[in-house]
Amino acid sequence: MNNGAFYLPENLAPDGASPGWMNKGDNAWQLTAATLVGMQSVPGLIILYGGAVKKKWAVNSAFMALYAFACVLVCWVIWGYRLSFGEELLPFWGIPNVSLEQEFHLKQAFIGKFPNATMVYFQFVFAAITLILIAGAVLGRMNFYAWMMFVPLWLTFSYTVGAFSIWCPNGFLAKKGIIDYSGGYVIHLSSGVAGFTAAYWVGPRLTKDRKRFPPNNILLMLMGAGLLWMGWTGFNGGDPYVVSTDASLAVLNTHVCTATSLLTWLLLDLVFFGKSSVIGAVQGMITGLVCITPAAGVVQGWAAILMGLCSGSIPWFTMMVVHKRSELLQKVDDTMAVLHTHAVAGSLGGILTGLFAEPKLNYLFYGSYAQYVGLFYGFDMGKVRVGFRQIGIQLLGILFIVFLNIITTSLICLFIKLFVPLRMSDEDMEIGDEAAHGEEAYAIWGEGDRFESSRYDGELPVRKERAAGQVE
Repeated sequence: MNNGAFYLPENLAPDGASPGWMNKGDNAWQLTAATLVGMQSVPGLIILYGGAVKKKWAVNSAFMALYAFACVLVCWVIWGYRLSFGEELLPFWGIPNVSLEQEFHLKQAFIGKFPNATMVYFQFVFAAITLILIAGAVLGRMNFYAWMMFVPLWLTFSYTVGAFSIWCPNGFLAKKGIIDYSGGYVIHLSSGVAGFTAAYWVGPRLTKDRKRFPPNNILLMLMGAGLLWMGWTGFNGGDPYVVSTDASLAVLNTHVCTATSLLTWLLLDLVFFGKSSVIGAVQGMITGLVCITPAAGVVQGWAAILMGLCSGSIPWFTMMVVHKRSELLQKVDDTMAVLHTHAVAGSLGGILTGLFAEPKLNYLFYGSYAQYVGLFYGFDMGKVRVGFRQIGIQLLGILFIVFLNIITTSLICLFIKLFVPLRMSDEDMEIGDEAAHGEEAYAIWGEGDRFESSRYDGELPVRKERAAGQVE
């Protein structure tokens, strides 16, 4: 009974558990999809980063991801969600407000037949993974305290602007008809450009680390990559906001493009370097996932294959050929190559979406035939101007996201430098995790004890004796 102490939604269904407007199947899938995306970060990218870096950076790299996930959630419910999807303050920004009230949580979301609480959770995991992807560019040298400041600032002044402009119905690019099905622009292009920009301001790793930075555990890295790939089922399958045929198509296209991209990358490695590598396979997998994201549910299967061929070859060329020949690009130490795997692949996906977007599939997603026509279909339908307009909007979105992230990321890094160094000292970088956190990823002495000094120095004599076999 509602005695005034609790808020209950209106128009409850006969079972008394949910309002009449809510579709339980849609709500269940949306929560499931959000959790799949969350698992891409925790534990997916935590494991991938922890295994892909040098042993001395395994803890720090994983910890940067864990911190970002938690910090983004708190900022998201206090102000981030409403900045991204709230009432319009500016054509590219919402009015900041909290998303914590029970009355707000239980009302219907701005789109979809489920409550705001589900939408807030679903959009949070996308915001979180964006920050974690940025971390990939600065692994192995960024001051952790600078990273603690960077996460809420970048979320507030960059991510929310891109999300509102492209995804919110009131955003200026959304109104123009940009197609970004699930984050090729808002997440991947943003993280790639922001990560590369942050890497410039933070500075490079030690010279010897740049020359030799072997993964400390390739099998662990593969486990993280597998979680990333399978989690993309929710990443792209959840964005129709309904359990629909379009969601199914998005999931299938995602995996087809990714597999094609991975195989293409491996073949190129084999042809030009004489052997295929696990790291190359993971890079090809990621570029395929990123490239299909802006198009997942609005292109046909043959287009997904073509996009996989492009995402497995063009980012490979920019990474293996262009980057190695460019003095400018080599000056920036992008640890996980996010410029190529996310910025290049995300831009590529956005452009190919402008070519291959199928009007009938766009109608399933957007509910409109008035725009959203890929250029190839524009030629076929006699709507060439509409097709060229779509390409123009896709390119406009790329330019907007690139300039937004170069400017905001630079300003944020310069602001943080007023308070703490962006980069760890050379002495701390020589040591790694032990200097940054007083912890190591792998214990190698005795029964899980470390020989080296740590914050638990009081136990050190006992540990030395135990290691020497003097203490049982």
